[in-house]
Amino acid sequence: MITPDSFRALALSFEEVVETPNANKNSFKVDDKIFITVDNANLKAVFRLSPKDQSKFSDLDPSAIYPAQAGWGKQGWTIFELSFIESEVLENALRLSYCTVAPEELAKKYKKKTSKK
Repeated sequence: MITPDSFRALALSFEEVVETPNANKNSFKVDDKIFITVDNANLKAVFRLSPKDQSKFSDLDPSAIYPAQAGWGKQGWTIFELSFIESEVLENALRLSYCTVAPEELAKKYKKKTSKK
């Protein structure tokens, strides 16, 4: 199981990521755009994904991975209940979320890693 500290370390391992407080939660940004918000108290993270990726992850376990409420979910924001998700799934979601908002030259570096699997 992933811990808040290991999740934080993983998020910060991507190039040019900055962590900032956001409404009693921590947000991770690249190019001044949020790609993940984490609620450590409730062990939930909200990832910015494409609608296609959101659907793929939600299909894995709809009780632990699901669209955020209202319009946020329609924009691809997806809730992950961290204590129920395997670390490999989280790592893949982190990579895709980062690539969703990162500048193209940064995203290319990580997209290659995803396509090798």
